[in-house]
Amino acid sequence: MKFLHTSDWHLGRAFHRVNLLGAQAVFIDHLIETVREREVDAVLVAGDVYDRAVPPLPAVELYDRALHRLADLGVPTVMISGNHDSARRLGVGAGLIDRAGIHLRTDPAGCADPVVLADEHGDVALYGLPYLEPALVKDQFSAEKVSHEAVLGAAMDRIRADLATRAPGTRSVVLAHAFVTGGQASDSERDITVGGVESVPASVFDGVDYAALGHLHGSQTIGERVRYSGSPLAYSFSEADHRKTMWLIELGEEGKIVCAERIGTPVPRRLARLRGRLEDLLKDPAHQVHEDAWVEATLTDPVRPDDPMARLAARFPHTLTLAFDPEGRQEETGASYAQRLKGRSDQEIAEDFVAHVRGGGRADEAERAVLQGAFDDVRADDSQRETHR
Repeated sequence: MKFLHTSDWHLGRAFHRVNLLGAQAVFIDHLIETVREREVDAVLVAGDVYDRAVPPLPAVELYDRALHRLADLGVPTVMISGNHDSARRLGVGAGLIDRAGIHLRTDPAGCADPVVLADEHGDVALYGLPYLEPALVKDQFSAEKVSHEAVLGAAMDRIRADLATRAPGTRSVVLAHAFVTGGQASDSERDITVGGVESVPASVFDGVDYAALGHLHGSQTIGERVRYSGSPLAYSFSEADHRKTMWLIELGEEGKIVCAERIGTPVPRRLARLRGRLEDLLKDPAHQVHEDAWVEATLTDPVRPDDPMARLAARFPHTLTLAFDPEGRQEETGASYAQRLKGRSDQEIAEDFVAHVRGGGRADEAERAVLQGAFDDVRADDSQRETHR
């Protein structure tokens, strides 16, 4: 049985100030054509269909057209909600849409209710495990604590229990939206840290034949049976070196992965990250290949040049971001505020603030727990507000 595994469409998202809806429509065309040409048996969409809980109308219209086209092909599609989606909104009409072969899994309570398909080797149970906000589902799953590992583990226990009741030899696939240990993040994923921990071990998916993951935007293999498809488009310059793809997975007899092939997705425009003095960037012939790319430029001139953006745009008309990092400045005055914050969690920033206002005394264990509890409460409150909007 052939599965096309994709995720993180983020319909409605822009790349800096560039509207990507046209590029996302081209991706949907490519997806449909791939399903048709490669004779795919089912499409798996592992969350973050939209970029935000209340998406713009053009994004909703593109999503609607995509569902109609998939239904017209007669190819079953299983889709889960991610941390960017409003699960309630995405799941509206799920019962009716299910009849068209589009199976939306947005309610955590239904995680152990699979879509069952069959081929010459028997049944394949497809379980859709939507993004689980630990503070909101801990009690529902009787998890031991508020953490991603605890709630995902409890949900997977339910899935394994259901699988045990099915005919011997039933193969299994799980769709999930999470940060699995060993995965490589980029700048465009929203932080999902809870209790100071954001990742879960790959072992949480033990017992299933394939885990189709979403959340991280780089296509990657955590293990033969645990993979991220990545996003079909780049959503930050940190993804400049990504090869954007979908996974074509062929599941054979006894759950064997017969084939795992990366199918490339259309690239609207290449990305380039350039660094150096302005005159060097404007004159160096090595940069000719980047003249049609979306450009992130970091100037290292000791003194800020006059009118740098206009001068860059003369050679690189698609320059989107401009930053300054003067040579020698870091040694003299320290890193910039943005540099000091880059890659740091909300918790770490808050702890640094405590140390700053105290004049050096860092937060102790009890204070760190209070801070983390506050961040977890805010995240849970945001999710609840979105659910009831």
